[in-house]
Amino acid sequence: MFIHGGWLHIISNMWALWLFGDNVEDRLGHLRFMVFYVVCGVAAMFTHVLLSSGSTIPAVGASGAIAGVMGAYFLFYPFARMIVMIPIFFYPFFFELPAALYILVWAWSQLTSGTFTLLTGYNASGVAFWAHVGGFIAGMVLAPLACDTGRRPRCFADEYFPW
Repeated sequence: MFIHGGWLHIISNMWALWLFGDNVEDRLGHLRFMVFYVVCGVAAMFTHVLLSSGSTIPAVGASGAIAGVMGAYFLFYPFARMIVMIPIFFYPFFFELPAALYILVWAWSQLTSGTFTLLTGYNASGVAFWAHVGGFIAGMVLAPLACDTGRRPRCFADEYFPW
């Protein structure tokens, strides 16, 4: 979780952690977030080992744990919106979309890519897709359990804002 495959790898992981992690940490608290993050990373590692045992891809990086944070963000902030940049012919285009849609498209891409690599045994990208899927599922399962209901009476955003 703490070793990465290069500068681009660590920068992209820290960018995703910055986007989603601050809000989840605010919701869980510092200590609970740290434990949650590590447990999601361990769950991601076990999923990668279980479903990609014959893989020669090294399991490095924080993306499995960050996938867990994204799973928690999906549950905690279902109505959040984010600004996304898409470069088209070297021109950046910015637009706003629901964070839940962004996360679901990402999760679907990880699941389909992981299924393809599982069925074919071929992974040219070098991405540990099943670690991402395992971390995401762990985050969705563990997030409600990690809430400090004594400190925060309501854990989910839609309990505050039903629209």
